[in-house]
Order: sequence, then C-alpha cells, then structure tokens
Amino acid sequence: MINFQIQPDQYQHWKVSYQGAVATIGMDVNADGGLVPGYELKLNSYDLGVDIELYDILQRIRFEHPEVRSVIITSLKEKVFCSGANIRMLAQSSHGHKVNFCKFTNETRNSIEDASQHSGLTFFCAVNGTAAGGGYELALATDRIIMVDDGSAAVSLPEVPLLAVLPGTGGLTRLVDKRQVRRDHSDYFCTREEGIAGRRAVDWRLVDEVIPSSKFADAVHQQALEAAEKSDRPRDAEGILLSPLNRQIEADQIRYSTMEIELDRANAAAVITIQGPKSPAPKTAESIEKQGTGFWPFAFCRELDDLILHLRANETEIGSFVFKSAGDSELLVDYDDLMLSHQDNWFVKEITLYLKRTFKRLDVSSRSIIALIEPGSCFAGTLLEIVLNADRSFMLDGEYEGIDMPPPTVRLTGMNFGPMQMVNGLTRLQSRFLDDPEEIHKLENMTGKALLAREAEELRLVTFIPDDIDWDDEIRLALEERAGFSPDALTGMEANLRFGGPETMESKIFARLTAWQNWIFQRPNAVGEEGALQRFGTGKRGNYNKQRV
Repeated sequence: MINFQIQPDQYQHWKVSYQGAVATIGMDVNADGGLVPGYELKLNSYDLGVDIELYDILQRIRFEHPEVRSVIITSLKEKVFCSGANIRMLAQSSHGHKVNFCKFTNETRNSIEDASQHSGLTFFCAVNGTAAGGGYELALATDRIIMVDDGSAAVSLPEVPLLAVLPGTGGLTRLVDKRQVRRDHSDYFCTREEGIAGRRAVDWRLVDEVIPSSKFADAVHQQALEAAEKSDRPRDAEGILLSPLNRQIEADQIRYSTMEIELDRANAAAVITIQGPKSPAPKTAESIEKQGTGFWPFAFCRELDDLILHLRANETEIGSFVFKSAGDSELLVDYDDLMLSHQDNWFVKEITLYLKRTFKRLDVSSRSIIALIEPGSCFAGTLLEIVLNADRSFMLDGEYEGIDMPPPTVRLTGMNFGPMQMVNGLTRLQSRFLDDPEEIHKLENMTGKALLAREAEELRLVTFIPDDIDWDDEIRLALEERAGFSPDALTGMEANLRFGGPETMESKIFARLTAWQNWIFQRPNAVGEEGALQRFGTGKRGNYNKQRV
C-alpha cells in the first residue's frame, strides 16, 4: 500500500533548515530509497516517494512555520540539481501508476504556485547543477530561477529526444504560459538533449539569472531575505503542528474522525459519509488556532485529502465516489461564517486555501462523483461544494416513510461565492451558470436559507429529486450504470464536461496530462519492447513507428 502520510523524521530524500524568515529545502535523494524495488534513484532522480516528502514539507511550511516568508529549493549534491523522474521507475511502472505519479507531482507544483500567489511565500530555485526534465519542471514552479554559472550547469527538457514522451508535470505549459518563452526558442530547447546554459538561458527566459559559483549561495540567500521583507505573513504567530491522522483500514471499510467509507466493490464505488461538526464553532480566531488540527474544517480537509490520495493509488478499480453527509447544517453555516469573518488570520486563510486545493484534487481525480442528499444530511456551504462538484446529485423530495426525520435541505454560504475556485479559475457556481451569470446574484440572496428539494431543483443546485418510492431504485440504477461503462470513456467524458468556461495555466496542464500524456505514455514508441523508455541506457535508440497519428 502506498501511504501518503509521513512525518519529518521519516524523510529520506530532503533536508529542511529554517533561518528566521527563510526556509531552505535541500534535495539529497537516497539512491536506495525507492518506493518499490527495481531501480536506483541516482543523480537526484525521483519517484512518487520523493514527491510525497516534498508535499509534506510544503504543507508544514505553510502551517507549522508561519514565520517563513521565503523558500529556497536547491540540491545538496555537487554538480547536479535534479535529473528528473527516474527512468527505470517509469519503465517498470504500470500506466496507471505513471499517470497518478504525474498528477500528484503536478498538484505539488501547483501548491507551490498557490502559496506564491496567496500565502505571501516567495519561492527561489537555486539551480546549482544540471536540472533536467522533472528537475527543471520543479524549478519552473518557483517564482525565480537562479542558476550557477560554472560552465557545466544547464537546464533541459529532454523527454522528446530521449524518451519519446513529454515533460509530464506541466513543463511545456509553464514554459510558454508562465515564463513566456518564445515558441521557436521553446521548440529548439525541448528537442535538445544537453539543454541550455549561461547567458543564453537568461536571454531566452529559461532562468532569471546566472551567478558565479563564488557568489552564488550568498546572493540567493540575500534575494530571499529581500523578498521576505515584502511578505504579509505573520512575524510572531505560533505554528500549528500537523499531528498524524487517525485512519483505520479494515477490509472494505476506512474510518477517519470526520468520515466513514464503505467500498462497494460490486458497483466499483466508495460510499463516503462525511460527519459534520458535533460542537459549535469557536468564537474567535485565537480559539481556532488553539483547536489546531482539531478545528473541524481543518480536520475534515486533511482527512479528505488523504482519502483521495489513498483511493487513487491503492483502489484503482473504485471508479465512483458517492458522497453522503450527516450532521447539523446550521453548525456548518456557523463554521463558514466564522472562517469568512477571519480571513485576515493566517491560519484561517491557510485552511481556506487548503480546502480549495483539496476540492481541486477531487475534481481532477478521474473518478465519477455522485452526491446523495437525504434526511439528516448537512450539505451546506463548504460541503455543498461537493454537491456542486458532482457529476450527478440526487436530493430526496420529502421524507422517508416511517422514519421520523425532516426532509433534507441544502444551504448556500459565502464559501460558495468566491474562495473555492476550480482549476479554470471559476467557482463551481460560476461554472454551473455559464449560460446565465446573473443567476448567481439571485442565489446570493438565498445565502443561509434552508432549501428543500423542489426549491433546490428550481435554483438548479441539484440534478434529480426522487421521492422515497423511487429513491432506492434510482440510486441503484445510477451506480450500476456507471459501473457498466468503460472507465476510459468516463475519464475522458468527465474531464471534458467538468471545466467549462475559460482556460488557465492550471486547467491546461491537467487537460493536456489527461489527453496527451495518457496517450503518449501508452504508445509503443515509448513503452514498447523497442520503445525509448525500454531502450534507455542500453546505447540503442528507440525504434519508432514513423506515422503521425
């Protein structure tokens, strides 16, 4: 089982140091520390295990070290920054593992950019050696790339000439969209195995600056200090320790403090029941910080994040996520109102950003999403995002006969109107009402109101509203139907339908990963017996089918 939970004393591949406002993340990959046997992580090459550690480090900087305002990412090995994803690992991995690996790596890179944009952190990449493939892609995710000018350091994206694949963690998109490298320069760069160094790398916008070895470390640190002075991160706040999650896995059941999951293998579905908060929201920002990881929205977000990653990696035949909820909607409304009124508090702000990133992770997980709104549900505000995110939602119209529970309701809060943008830069409500943006202003007047099924349907917030006579049959048929379709076709269909409206760099990266990287990584030119990935390191080039498909 691949475990995405890790503690700092378990790191094998990174070393982190903190000097006041500056954190330095040093890449020092243990060659013998691969996630599975069969390859060595030479030259700071990486696999999923290396990225799991990096993701954890970034989370801890945001939550445990609010004093940090600049981050330097560098290598602790001489003459090499990072040689990218390990080729032997890619060659021996299943197609599904490669895609999940690329997706998680993309999300980790995106979290760096999210922290730059919203959390007052400035990221510097100190390229003190060769940065190839995924190594350069890591650099591209930072705000400023500074390369040592020592006659040997260079940056490259050599996947096309060497491996017959693409830089799978957003390299091509960041090159032209983020760094705005000219197309002709990009074309030359991406077909050149040895990369580009020195003055040309600066002139072509591949890096921001080159500095001689004798001045390199001091200059990078000084720039990090100068950037830190401009940050609005708190100077004196106490961090929140990220304690280990309480997760129990038994047969077809998974339990967290805020969720219970039943794996319905017959329908290839995970039925996820979210337990809403059981106690009233605290009254002040100080009380929120005091609760720390026990603050319900934070606990829920951490656990949902872990669950998504666990199901992606370890339950690959679970194709549908079926969400239910149980609890008091009014408590959720109070929690949302509390968080919205304290967005100037660093911890509340970070939780909100984390919720946004986690819902994005759900969006791009290549799983069908179904929401069931029944008596006792608490789909309000933050949790209503799951309903708005669903491919289909079912809300019971009325009560269950013979059960003394009131009809279910849904409630909008301010969290539905801004903080939770999707990868296309729109909220889920904006994505839902592309045909009539003015409808959202009408919905704002409904904020906090308990909406019954017929009203929710009229407002276009849910898909279907069966009564209790039809409920069980409609849900059963929907799940059976979904389980009977081709998972490949569903993945493509959902990726096309979920993200209407404008494109962003982030939506382009994920769309291209789904459509192109998935395809190219299955072609014989890459993974066949005579393909480039299989022949890498043998002295023989790939034997390519020359047809353009």
